[in-house]
Amino acid sequence: MNDILDHNRKAWDAESTSGESPWSVPVDSGTIERAKQGQWEIFVTPLTPVPAAWFDGVTGKRVLALASGGGQQVPVLAAAGADVTSFDLSSEQLAKDRLVAEREALDVRLEQGDMADLSRFADGAFELIVHPVSNVFAADVLAVWRECYRVLVPGGRLIAAFMNPDFFLFDHDALEKGGALEVRYALPFASSRDLPPHLYDQRIDLGEALEFSHSLEQQIGGQMSAGFTLNGFFEDRWSDSATALNPYMPTTFATLAIRPPA
Repeated sequence: MNDILDHNRKAWDAESTSGESPWSVPVDSGTIERAKQGQWEIFVTPLTPVPAAWFDGVTGKRVLALASGGGQQVPVLAAAGADVTSFDLSSEQLAKDRLVAEREALDVRLEQGDMADLSRFADGAFELIVHPVSNVFAADVLAVWRECYRVLVPGGRLIAAFMNPDFFLFDHDALEKGGALEVRYALPFASSRDLPPHLYDQRIDLGEALEFSHSLEQQIGGQMSAGFTLNGFFEDRWSDSATALNPYMPTTFATLAIRPPA
């Protein structure tokens, strides 16, 4: 598993520096200035902003931006008045947060590590966690939810997004080459286990991140099993250029979960 983590860290470092990922484009100064004036929004899925009511205010709140580097959510939340810690596996994604924070004189803490291991943080260290679509790179999503629950205060909120599990039924390598839209893989899917050897080797050679689908039972039921109550939900799409599945189904979901008050 450490080999997969190391591979994905390097893959995201390369993705971030390539400039090709929409999740690695730092926000501009105008976005930060508007956030300072109370006019802000963030995205944890591709197209739909997180509903403002889900935050219940951020001014003065201790916020963990979990696997959320890239110079987007973190500096906006800091400009809006939150006390933000950015925690990401990729040093290059963290560097994007640092770039905007230094450019805009924002106070942001940066921590590098595995989203499933938050052991450096004390119980109840945060009041809000923002976790965009990223647990697709975590082999054990249940560990992510347990750690989120532990580091939140009673009454704390978790805003999380994740891939539609059905996305992984299909052979996206073939789709990108104009192939037919047909079911290829059983669920749950893991690149390290289910890709044909030649495609797995190709992904390794190209430095592409390895992915894991998780069932809705693990994604939604896993949050509830960790102790959360589910208080909000929305689904989102992407773009036709991003995936041939876009005309047919939502590709991502987002949830608002709350750790019950003591």
